Amino acid sequence: MNIRNSLSYFSKAAVIGLFAAMLLWFIQPDWLTADSRQVDIEQAPVRIAAPASYADAVEPAARAVVNIFTAKVITRQRHPLLDDPVFRHFFGEQLQAPRKRVQTSLGSGVIISDQGYILTNNHVIAGADEIQVQLNDGRNAKASVVGMDKDTDLAVLQIKLEDLPVIKIGNAANLRVGDVALAIGNPYGVGQTVTLGIISATGRNQLGINQFEDFI
Repeated sequence: MNIRNSLSYFSKAAVIGLFAAMLLWFIQPDWLTADSRQVDIEQAPVRIAAPASYADAVEPAARAVVNIFTAKVITRQRHPLLDDPVFRHFFGEQLQAPRKRVQTSLGSGVIISDQGYILTNNHVIAGADEIQVQLNDGRNAKASVVGMDKDTDLAVLQIKLEDLPVIKIGNAANLRVGDVALAIGNPYGVGQTVTLGIISATGRNQLGINQFEDFI
């Protein structure tokens, strides 16, 4: 009698356990088929697409970007052969005087103050005898040099014009690698040009280019 009761008890327990297992498999099948080698991979959230146009950012900034034209007089020294009287006899005395020519170059700058201060590169205006600035609106003005720093390759110019557009200066400490960057300038004298890229590095130094280096 006891054996029969025990078998009946275990049969009922087995049926209940089987029913519970089937119910669990129906509700959450992954629990019964979990593999210790399973790797959980997190899916990245959906990002907002980049804007179709950067015109709203370019338009106010481009007004403050200027073209810089420089000119300097290059003097060619007299050749030593001109000291020879025979050479002078055949080629004329007019060759004895040093010959001069005007060397021109161009670059870009940006107006940083309504007082006419312009920030540019030192190499753009180094050694220039005359500096002309052309604004985005077509106006031209002669520029004077306020300061130059060869180590940082920066220079400050000033022009005397009214109602100047001024760039808004950002904080470089807020830049992150991957941020979008727009470059506006006139590298070849064909007119103002805009290009697009991303910030690939900040605080770049030890390049051996300048004495002070903290490049973006």
